[in-house]
Amino acid sequence: MQASLDGLPWIAIVGPPNVGKSLLFNRLTGSYVSVSNYPGTTVEISTGKMKLPCCGQYAGVVDTPGMFSLFPITEEERVARHILLQERPWAVVSVIDAKNLERMLPLTLQLLEADLPLLLALNLLDEAEDLGLEIDANALERRLGVPVTGTVAATGRGIPVLLRRIKGFFHADCCL
Repeated sequence: MQASLDGLPWIAIVGPPNVGKSLLFNRLTGSYVSVSNYPGTTVEISTGKMKLPCCGQYAGVVDTPGMFSLFPITEEERVARHILLQERPWAVVSVIDAKNLERMLPLTLQLLEADLPLLLALNLLDEAEDLGLEIDANALERRLGVPVTGTVAATGRGIPVLLRRIKGFFHADCCL
């Protein structure tokens, strides 16, 4: 899989189905997208490139299949787990539905326990706000010990902040 990213440093976008992973992927990559079956499976993944905000150089982006746990039940979850644990991205963006934190955080905690370089995107933040939910992203960030950013991938809200935080996971020589 990494060969398709031409040796670029890369990030993986992970999370349950229907939380906006693909919308986020599209926001990060623009038109640099290709979809293919993961080798040896019928599971499709999207790979693309994004410009790093620090220097205009490129990094790879992989949109993984939806998963609920690092303990796979489906072929899709097995592929996502392999990408995360065997291919080891430079950073992992865990995308969760902001209006369902309690149900969404177990996967995030598993990713932390796996010692992956993690960022948390609280997506669908507008829907959470419409329901009257208030999320203290700073407090959640302190509790988890990872960057937490509120996003609305459909509109682009929070994407510039997320990009700056992603940049922090790339080696300094990427952004000379």
